[in-house]
Amino acid sequence: MKPTTGENIFQAVLIVFITLMCVAMIYPFVHIASISVSSPAEASRFGMHIYPKEVDFTAWKQVLDQKKIWIGFGNSVFRTVVGTFLTLVMMALCAYPLSRKYLPHRNVYTMIILFTMFFGGGIIPTYLLIRSLGLMNSVWVYIVPGLVPTFSMLVLRNFFMSIPAELEESAKIDGANDVRILLSIVLPLSKPVLATLALWSAVGHWNSWFDAMLYITDESKQVLQTFLRNIVITNTDAETLGRSAVANIRYEASIKAATIMFAVLPILVVYPFLQKYFVKGTMIGSLKG
Repeated sequence: MKPTTGENIFQAVLIVFITLMCVAMIYPFVHIASISVSSPAEASRFGMHIYPKEVDFTAWKQVLDQKKIWIGFGNSVFRTVVGTFLTLVMMALCAYPLSRKYLPHRNVYTMIILFTMFFGGGIIPTYLLIRSLGLMNSVWVYIVPGLVPTFSMLVLRNFFMSIPAELEESAKIDGANDVRILLSIVLPLSKPVLATLALWSAVGHWNSWFDAMLYITDESKQVLQTFLRNIVITNTDAETLGRSAVANIRYEASIKAATIMFAVLPILVVYPFLQKYFVKGTMIGSLKG
């Protein structure tokens, strides 16, 4: 059927709107990338920065030469990889029994867990709890307190509930127990949602800095985002980086941009590997045969 004039106008407006949204999201990244490899004069130039007119990698060199940047990078990688893995494991172990109808009082357990989404103790009680658990100045303070995010766990639970019960029943007839069913049937069918939740968790861990500011005083255990905050907001490390290398702060803007790019690139590299699971059919082939 040939589209009407109104439908054509609507599609044209929609395309323009989406294009403007894409430009609004992509341009800040292009702007920062351009400034990070620009000379001081070009970096301080007012206006749009689409590409560097005067290429200068001094800022990147100063950032990559800093030992504490690499210390923060290592701590962030540890936090992101280990935290995401353990979060997926614990969420699966929590979501699977809550998704089974034969679990006694499962609705009560679900409501108790749901309660934690809306009510919390606050910063001071949480701080006192972390201190009483002995997690102060420990890298595990990045992982343990938020090990099972409630919303993500409930998303995973609902997905497990959508898997046909016939698959579990046939597996039990063949002698499989709950652990075998979870590992061999449920989790393989849940790759798309697990990939999505893994990305949520990884981005959350990678971008987090507030808990490091509250609970970590040892600089060797700080994450990359804390150093990024010092450079971009408080400006303390930016002055040190610039003056130690070029005896002034001419490269301050480029150093800030290079540090931001250094912190963003790892997530940009990981995302394409997870994107394929977002559009993959979840149950295709699971009921065949």
